[in-house]
Amino acid sequence: MIPLCHLGLREAAVRIFRGEISSEALTRSCLDRIAERETDILAWAWIDPERALNRARAADRAHALRLQAGSDDPVDALPVAERGVLAGVPIGVKDVIDTVGIPTRMGSPVYQNWVPERSAELVDSLAASGAFVMGKTVTTEFAFMVPNKTRNPWNPSRTPGGSSSGSAAAVAAGMVPAAIGTQTNGSVIRPAAFCGVVGFKPGMGTISTVGMLPFSPTFDQPGVFARDVSDAALLASWLTRSDGVIAHLPVPLRAAPTLAAVRSPVWDKAQPEQRERFATDIAILRRAGATIQERELPPDFADAHRIHRAIMLYEAARISARAREKNRDSISDFLNRALDEGAATSDADYAAAMRARAGLIGQLAAFIGDGCAGIITPPAAGEAPGIETTGDPAFCSLWTLCGGPCISLPTGLGPNGMPLGLQLIGRDGEANYLLAVAAWCEVQFAFEGLLSRTSEAR
Repeated sequence: MIPLCHLGLREAAVRIFRGEISSEALTRSCLDRIAERETDILAWAWIDPERALNRARAADRAHALRLQAGSDDPVDALPVAERGVLAGVPIGVKDVIDTVGIPTRMGSPVYQNWVPERSAELVDSLAASGAFVMGKTVTTEFAFMVPNKTRNPWNPSRTPGGSSSGSAAAVAAGMVPAAIGTQTNGSVIRPAAFCGVVGFKPGMGTISTVGMLPFSPTFDQPGVFARDVSDAALLASWLTRSDGVIAHLPVPLRAAPTLAAVRSPVWDKAQPEQRERFATDIAILRRAGATIQERELPPDFADAHRIHRAIMLYEAARISARAREKNRDSISDFLNRALDEGAATSDADYAAAMRARAGLIGQLAAFIGDGCAGIITPPAAGEAPGIETTGDPAFCSLWTLCGGPCISLPTGLGPNGMPLGLQLIGRDGEANYLLAVAAWCEVQFAFEGLLSRTSEAR
């Protein structure tokens, strides 16, 4: 039998609901895994094992009472896998998201003593599912690009990516079945690619950002990490602002999709292993019946990365101005220089960048078109680099700029045994369709995650 910590989100939730395992047993297995690997991976900014076990025991008691009392809830008539039940499942939460009574330190000494009096709206939504916060996962400083302590579970000498470093690493290593992160540039998609898990951001406005550290409100958006597409959809379905925006279970496609393969304006940054992997992924999907159209974006997209940076740093500089007045010496030189750049951006240049962004959003919608399911492109430049960096987010910036749903799938390993992946981008407001396409693609790649490999499964 595999350890309970190897269970995916949906399977763990269903087995708890059926009474085959307890929340306490699952949580103990996850805590055992953390005790085994945390000294190498350092995924957690805060965790209290006894608190986690108490939450699990409370979930088990509530479930027992529910079974004893019976239920006339029509949801209970659905097959278990379609109910979206998450009761008793521990979830990792990135340390830029407020959690009542639990420190939220933003990866910075500036917030070392901050303990929120209320949780972020998305944490309240998580609680409504019956799941509970296992602990806070490591973030980079203010969710920007300066590396923090977390290491890649595939190879601790390499970065897990950023800024959702701990969330991606914890899921890949089997410390939790799923976790929540955030993305302002490439902070969900890139760590997922580097750690060999699924990273999904549903798109701007889908999940509330209230109670989440603001960096650039135009781009800030929560996302999720899981070990497969179905689990990513399930967790995201509970976090949305309105019920039913994302289905608990992706609907199978009726036919193989049509996709646009885009190298993007930053293709020169792609490493040989990522270029080869992208070509291989295209070939695999074509053999499975997908129609892949290799296309180039319109010329205006060559300026997309500059536009994204101008907007992001302009907003970040103004949001952080008061904190920097008091705490500039507690902020890294790298982040201070970036925020100085944003402070020097004029209101007129910001307004021009926002107009240019609006134009690119319209062009992207026309580029995808009605006959195409979405875009495929690399999620990162290549395998995870060393721990001195979080990696280049360039392969994510353009898509974050435009705000639509994105998902990263692991598809294979590079020459150094590190994960490589594929990024899928959908039309704005069509996260469910993107999840269905991603689930179809996932089957074709049949990627084995870290926990499926012999050395880790013992």
